[in-house]
Amino acid sequence: MKLAAAPAAALGLLGCAAVAGAPDNTANARGERAFQHCYACHSVALGEEGLTGPNLAGIVGRPIAAMPGFAYSEELRALAAREERWSETLLDAFITDPEAVAPGNDMLFNGIADPAERAELIAYLRAN
Repeated sequence: MKLAAAPAAALGLLGCAAVAGAPDNTANARGERAFQHCYACHSVALGEEGLTGPNLAGIVGRPIAAMPGFAYSEELRALAAREERWSETLLDAFITDPEAVAPGNDMLFNGIADPAERAELIAYLRAN
């Protein structure tokens, strides 16, 4: 009887491990909510075009100002020449204060002051 209980207990532990490794849907929801600052001009839907701003799908690690067919401002092209790729650190600075990172850029966005909200947004962008 003890032998029969052991596999059941092992399966229970495996179930807990699967849950522990599951994505945090609450965190994703908070990141999606933070994306509401961006959605009027941007999308994270792969291939969606025709927006005011460039598509942000896969933005983390992507070359700056390099989305084909999008007319980037001179200021973002200058940022691309200095920084090359969107790291999480650079995204955090840009989301905090776009004007400080790329002075004169065309975005009508004042930034997000709350570090936790920025982290949730960057996690959401990383996942999309």
